[in-house]
Amino acid sequence: MRLMAPIFMLVGSNLFMTYAWYGHLKDLKGKAVLIAIVASWAVAFFEYCLQVPANRIGFQFLSLAQLKVIQEIITMTVFAVFCIVYMKQSLKLDFLWAGLCLLAAAYFMFRGFTLPS
Repeated sequence: MRLMAPIFMLVGSNLFMTYAWYGHLKDLKGKAVLIAIVASWAVAFFEYCLQVPANRIGFQFLSLAQLKVIQEIITMTVFAVFCIVYMKQSLKLDFLWAGLCLLAAAYFMFRGFTLPS
């Protein structure tokens, strides 16, 4: 359970991050770039409100490299769903290949890992 709190917070953080980075391409495409920048900064504030405590909690029992790999897996998963559902992009086999590479990264980063009691 200790591991789930930072993971859920990082998922929420990545939802905000992905929208801040790419949502303006759909929702603010006709607006000035300065408006898109300010709007993205406003959304990114909520990303950091989740990401900073998630990493502080996770760093109590995970290494920095393990936190990074978890974050990248979450980022790619959220990004794939965002591309397909929100931006209406087509699903490509490249998502599968990238996902397999991330699974390999997770394997090497976490082999032998046990959660401290």
